[in-house]
Amino acid sequence: MARYTGPVCRLCRRYGDKLFLKGERCFTPKCAFEKRASPPGDRTPRRRKISDRGLQLREKQKARFSYGVMERQFRRYYRRAIQRTGVTGQNLLSLLEMRLDNVAYRLGFADSRNQARQLVRHGHLALNGRKTDVPSAMVKAGDVITWTEAAREKEPFKRAQEAAKNKQAPAWLSLEEATMTGRVLAAPGPGEIDARFDPSVIVEFYSR
Repeated sequence: MARYTGPVCRLCRRYGDKLFLKGERCFTPKCAFEKRASPPGDRTPRRRKISDRGLQLREKQKARFSYGVMERQFRRYYRRAIQRTGVTGQNLLSLLEMRLDNVAYRLGFADSRNQARQLVRHGHLALNGRKTDVPSAMVKAGDVITWTEAAREKEPFKRAQEAAKNKQAPAWLSLEEATMTGRVLAAPGPGEIDARFDPSVIVEFYSR
């Protein structure tokens, strides 16, 4: 399945919740979901009731689009979550959060995960001192994420440095604002992830 490249605001309206796919714009009155929260498409006088399976699918799709993950990738994350000890839903959330592009987003290097993915793809970030262009690279406790020397002279770095003054990294990450160096302190625990979907419903979806 190819990556979705259409208007992302339609996804929020389709799934009935703000997925914060456009960064700061989602917090302003310009947000399309705030202007028109109804689902996209032709208006019908009566909508059919969504089945339990449909609700499970909706939660899975919300998770996929929130993190910018394709279906095959998402299934791999689910299989890895099952193999780990603990609650499968929490394991799945933790795996998604430990992606390099998501960590860059959580550190405030970008306004959205899509923008963070572009930073990684364009070679602006380094993981443990080594430049990487793989957004799905998995980080672990103790890893350090920095900007490359070349990227520090460019506009994205300057914008991120300015925006960092008004942002705070989650408890499982630390950010040194002077050098814009991020460090992974630990894997995120229960309650430390602001998810817009229910991971337990996703587990039910794949368990059938």
